[in-house]
Amino acid sequence: MSGRIVRIGGASGAWGDSVAGPIQLVRRAAVDYLSFDYLAEVTMSILARAWAKDPAAGWATDFVDGAMREIVGDVARRGIRVLSNAGGINPRGCADALRRLAEEAGVTLRIAVVEGDDVRPWLEQHRDAVREMTTGAPLPSRVLSANAYLGALPIAAALDRGADVVITGRCVDSALPLAALIHEFGWRADDWDRLAAGSLVGHLLECGPQGVGGLHTDWERVERWDDIGYPIAECRADGSFVVTKPDGTGGLVEPATVAEQMLYEIGDPSAYVLPDVVCDFTQVTMAQDGPHRVGVGGVRGRPRTDRYKVSVTHQDGWRGVGALAVIGIDAARKAERTAEALLARARQRLEAAGLDGFRRTHVEVLGAESIYGPHSRARPAREVSLRVVVEHREREAIELFGREIGAAGISWAPGTTGIAGRPKPTPIIRLFSCLIPKDAVPPTVTLDGTARPVAVPTDGEAGVPAPLTRSDGGGEVVDDGVASMEVPLIRLAFARSGDKGDSANIGVIAREPRFVPILRRALTAARVAAYFAHLVKGEVARYEVPGIGGFNFVLDQALGDGGMASPRIDPLAKGFAQMLLDLPIRVPRELLAP
Repeated sequence: MSGRIVRIGGASGAWGDSVAGPIQLVRRAAVDYLSFDYLAEVTMSILARAWAKDPAAGWATDFVDGAMREIVGDVARRGIRVLSNAGGINPRGCADALRRLAEEAGVTLRIAVVEGDDVRPWLEQHRDAVREMTTGAPLPSRVLSANAYLGALPIAAALDRGADVVITGRCVDSALPLAALIHEFGWRADDWDRLAAGSLVGHLLECGPQGVGGLHTDWERVERWDDIGYPIAECRADGSFVVTKPDGTGGLVEPATVAEQMLYEIGDPSAYVLPDVVCDFTQVTMAQDGPHRVGVGGVRGRPRTDRYKVSVTHQDGWRGVGALAVIGIDAARKAERTAEALLARARQRLEAAGLDGFRRTHVEVLGAESIYGPHSRARPAREVSLRVVVEHREREAIELFGREIGAAGISWAPGTTGIAGRPKPTPIIRLFSCLIPKDAVPPTVTLDGTARPVAVPTDGEAGVPAPLTRSDGGGEVVDDGVASMEVPLIRLAFARSGDKGDSANIGVIAREPRFVPILRRALTAARVAAYFAHLVKGEVARYEVPGIGGFNFVLDQALGDGGMASPRIDPLAKGFAQMLLDLPIRVPRELLAP
């Protein structure tokens, strides 16, 4: 391959990520752009709460006070351009804070702000027509925030105007790197394959070190966690690119680590819907291109849709979380009985106060593998942590619950300790997702005090593309007299899981091509649904990704409402793949022979 290369570093995977990433990319690598991703549905909920209390808040403070404080001089001196969605609910507030920091450091940065994603006024005007995109529910009466997922074109327009730093509100995570490539290579707004390739670049960078060994199935092979590398995409004008990391850093860049990230938090891999393009990842190929270098190709794109997805947050009651530890013989059962007594006592207090019962209660015994349900292998346990969650529409009910938890230390199970104090009522912030016409969202770019509208194509394919690669069927491998054995799925595959609202996805990639037929027959949607029946209320779908020998499972209504609305210890499905990797799969013995 030849031609100019644009190098983009994925400097942050989430709000709360380490400042080690941007420092490493700036001082130990040669990059042209830094892409900082801070926003997720949960993050938007947190920012909405902060903004409701303080109109000057609502942006990711880690970006300015952490990352940019460390590297602002390096960025200015080397001419590295910075793209970040740290603006959250309040991108102007974020830009003002960064401007002050640059002045303190004695450097000049031209900072652009992309706005237009706040669509609360439009939703209120069209309230009767707005429906949740999966359940059909009406728009909640009290909306805290409503932000459309904008695409790359406004960011690219800011770069075209000479911005050194671009701060956005809500946009799709992958739009930040894609915008840099549109600007650098002049890609057209209908160059579907290149736009899809640039979007995959963004998707692989958006979670920081997750694309270069972080959270990898074979975690023991990933070296030097304390200095784990952050990803760099070396991109060419034809849409091809290589994923790598700074020399000398920890981590692991192999097709498996990159493939895990490609399937992370997506649905139908043939129709990954983004504002600028509908991506088809089914024929993507990945090949080792040297030590810690993976070449990626085969990305295809389809015309964009005529809608933006909108993330709406709203408050829906109050939650209290009580926690304590129990030690000793049959600790799990003692913890469960403690939860029963605590909830019964709290219900008595509610009745005496004339309050309704709890809207929802949830009990988890950590250490006894309660999230595994019938698949737990951790009993009898001798040391557990009890977590009791209650929800109510009234704050007073949570306070009454909190006053009772201290009694556990003297009233019930021997070995009770580690009570974490009285739980405080916290608001429950729920996510509501809907689609709105693109012509309802006029984005603007403000640079040097001048705001200009950005023309974004509003035509496109109507609605949401139908799935093309769904393949739920199969059948358990038949012995037919062939010597066989059962092995856990981890012997045959890599896997990673993630969330989208109340849905979970599990991407599964065969370790070797010869394992793909076994997985196709044995790892069916029905079998995955049965394995997670204690957690999943909705449908399970399977999609094939033949380019990487993979499968993507989407589990609906799997996370107890998901995000900040979920009472679970794992509301983001981080552990789903780990649980599935224990699933026994029957294979011919000769298949596993060296």
